[in-house]
Amino acid sequence: MAHMTRGWTLAGMALTGLGGVAAGVFIAGGAHGTSDKAALEAVVHDYVLAHPDIIPEAIDRFHANETAKVISADRTAIETPFAGAWAGNPKGDVTLVMFTDYNCGYCRASAPDIDKLLAEDPKLKVVWREIPVLGPQSDVAARVALAAARQGRYLPFHRAVFADGRPDDAHLAAAGKAVGLDAGRVAVDSKSAAVAREVDANLAMATRIGVTGTPAFVIGDKLISGAVGHDSLAKAIADARKS
Repeated sequence: MAHMTRGWTLAGMALTGLGGVAAGVFIAGGAHGTSDKAALEAVVHDYVLAHPDIIPEAIDRFHANETAKVISADRTAIETPFAGAWAGNPKGDVTLVMFTDYNCGYCRASAPDIDKLLAEDPKLKVVWREIPVLGPQSDVAARVALAAARQGRYLPFHRAVFADGRPDDAHLAAAGKAVGLDAGRVAVDSKSAAVAREVDANLAMATRIGVTGTPAFVIGDKLISGAVGHDSLAKAIADARKS
């Protein structure tokens, strides 16, 4: 409901703005009568009603521009990984940041796309940000993954959990064992203040840049929501390189 209210508010602003711009153009051209202004505003009003698609387009563009500003201002924090929660080229010319949750089926479906991008793009760096938003077990899994990152085993653990698809305690322990984690260290690190701060910081960061669900990706100044697939992510990487 909040999004709907905001959307209509922006739509009203767009209509008002179009009317104001049109009136300004008329005045600049020498037409000062209120009847002329009203006539032009009526033309703009009718045009918008006839082409309602321009309103969501304007709203989407507004949100994209605002998001780009936030990402640009916060880029260092967004692209700086926690411990070993990253892969690829440490000096990559483009960084793909993925906001993820181990209970998210769409995140699981996106995992092979990320692996493919890493395999084919030697200049790419990938950073994962854990945002456990799908329940208590998501939170447990996120903290164990960050503990794995402190042992330099984030990506193998990440892959093992998604390959299984069930991030309950037993399967997290099995995944940790399979990739060689020190279970004692995991038990300590997953409950550490550093890991807690990282989870809290990731959730706050996601809110700041407008992440509404998982998976979400930041590439360049763009926020991409959902399991959009390899090709869309590759295009966003190429676009970031051009800019």
